[in-house]
Amino acid sequence: MDLCDIREIRPLLERHGFRFSRSMGQNFLIDGRVPLDIAAASGADGGTGVLEIGPGIGCLTVQLAARAGRVACVELDRSLLPVLSETLAGLDHVTVIPGDILKLDLERLVAEQFPDLQPTVCANLPYNITTPVLTRLIDSGLFASLTVMIQREVAQRICAQPGTADYGAFSVYCQYHTRPELLFQVPPDCFLPAPKVISAVVRLIPRAQPPVPVDDPALFFRVVRAAFALRRKTLLNCLSAAFSPQLSKQALRDILARCGLPETVRGEQLGIPQFAQLARALAGQDPR
Repeated sequence: MDLCDIREIRPLLERHGFRFSRSMGQNFLIDGRVPLDIAAASGADGGTGVLEIGPGIGCLTVQLAARAGRVACVELDRSLLPVLSETLAGLDHVTVIPGDILKLDLERLVAEQFPDLQPTVCANLPYNITTPVLTRLIDSGLFASLTVMIQREVAQRICAQPGTADYGAFSVYCQYHTRPELLFQVPPDCFLPAPKVISAVVRLIPRAQPPVPVDDPALFFRVVRAAFALRRKTLLNCLSAAFSPQLSKQALRDILARCGLPETVRGEQLGIPQFAQLARALAGQDPR
């Protein structure tokens, strides 16, 4: 069965009484080149265990199974389980796990599914849970790489550089923890039903260490969140809102000056090294 051929997909879904759910962000691929390219980009091989989130009817799963030592798919929609039982029949090294990826014990899942394999992630993520899922996967520290198809806008935000419109707190978070790379875009007509947005495939390789030394990660990210909380305000005003009354506005001016930053600077102009420098200064340490 060609799981990207709409002439085969429709009868398959009708046979199982499946109906698309907007709340789950379900869009199935109907261009066979896309899952092939995503699976290839993941770098999966016989020594790899791949976690897939939201396999749908299994078009990407089949491509991953052709490469990886083992594939574990987490599917929230139980109405897709009988569909996957049919489309993945005979793939003994593929396991479908019913459940919510945001609630499952990832450490236990990886230990049980990939005991002798290098864990990675490859998935066509539902748009409505992209940020919390990526955050949870990155924070887990369990995976050697994450190759995901997401909304292009989010992919651009992940990879954005300081001073650009897409750059924000999530950009800093992803670039602090990983080395992200936007690989290619996928137009709406590659999906059933067609989404209203363009998708993109991004690969994130977790870092062994952050790009610059950070003494207090909690303070570092408190500064980052504060810097982007009021995007139309200067960094000085953002920090004043976040650190008042502990630090006066004049004290914050002095800290910015010590870091070589004008008081008119905005948070989106700072890169990770400057945020780290600012966090050290706020902690009362030498900012240099």
